[in-house]
Amino acid sequence: MEFTAEQIAALINGQVLGNPQVKVTGLAKIEEGLEGTLSFLSNPKYEEYIYSTKSSICIVNNSFDPSKPLPSSLTLIKVEDAYSCFAKLLEAYAQMTRKQPGIEQPSFISQTAKIGEHLYLGAFAYVGDNVLIGNNVVIYPNAYIGDNVKIGDDTVIHPGATIYNDCVIGNRCVIHAGVIVGADGFGFAPNEKGEFQKVPQIGNVVIEDDVEIGSNTTIDRATMGSTFIRKGVKIDNLCQIAHNVDVGQHTAMAAQVGVAGSAKIGQHVMIGGQAGISGHLKIADGTKIVAQSGIPSTVKKADTLMGSPGIPLDDFKRSYFGFRKLPFILTKLQELEKQLKELIKDKN
Repeated sequence: MEFTAEQIAALINGQVLGNPQVKVTGLAKIEEGLEGTLSFLSNPKYEEYIYSTKSSICIVNNSFDPSKPLPSSLTLIKVEDAYSCFAKLLEAYAQMTRKQPGIEQPSFISQTAKIGEHLYLGAFAYVGDNVLIGNNVVIYPNAYIGDNVKIGDDTVIHPGATIYNDCVIGNRCVIHAGVIVGADGFGFAPNEKGEFQKVPQIGNVVIEDDVEIGSNTTIDRATMGSTFIRKGVKIDNLCQIAHNVDVGQHTAMAAQVGVAGSAKIGQHVMIGGQAGISGHLKIADGTKIVAQSGIPSTVKKADTLMGSPGIPLDDFKRSYFGFRKLPFILTKLQELEKQLKELIKDKN
């Protein structure tokens, strides 16, 4: 696909400074730009690259004032917010490269499934009994859609994703490759012999609108009722969400986060990578959890937590400073003990 600076400016309501007819066919970071690519500059830390970039077009903020001569081949598009405008272009590009409707073969659709308009179904995909699929849905090859699943409009399910029976996925969701939604929760009870007996997991997973789930993340079905991923939640790759968890609206978690069963996570919570959250607790709206932290008990008030167990960030910093001083303190303590022994010896 090929676009001129004039066309791009019209799309993002920008002002062209340079050649309005210069054409681009791809996108690139400003430091890696080549002829025929479009870049953007938002962070002042990257300003140095705009004076040497080979990109043909660069989107900049209205406030940008060059301190050096720009490359003669570079055309600028000035906008109110370069970052958000570039994100808008990326979204438009993604829509243009979206799979066109059609059903590839071999694939399987149950006769009892109800399919909306403009479905793309990739080869070797499976759609089970009584499935309801909305309009403009994209399901890539090797995806599995179990019986009684409901999928909303404009949702994209990437290759190899598995949606177990009875689960619900809302509108405009993105389910990346290898995601498993609705596998059994980790439910076992020891019998009189000390052997673990499986507790049947008869609930489901409900994913609301505008959710994105990263590759190889697993979301377990509820023992009874539902595991909930609320509207606007963003989950990174390789996360584990256990049975009966409820993740509040517009919460985000980075890779390798683990959430144990029946935890209730509030709205607008941010969770760093490899954090662990114990089961049967609640986390207050707006809480921030630093990477690799452990949360063993309920968080009643929004705060930024770090460490294991997680404590307020300022407290952790003070504690860490003390921890780093421990070798020095121990050395001093040993010297004082030695001096004390010598004093006692001299006195005797």
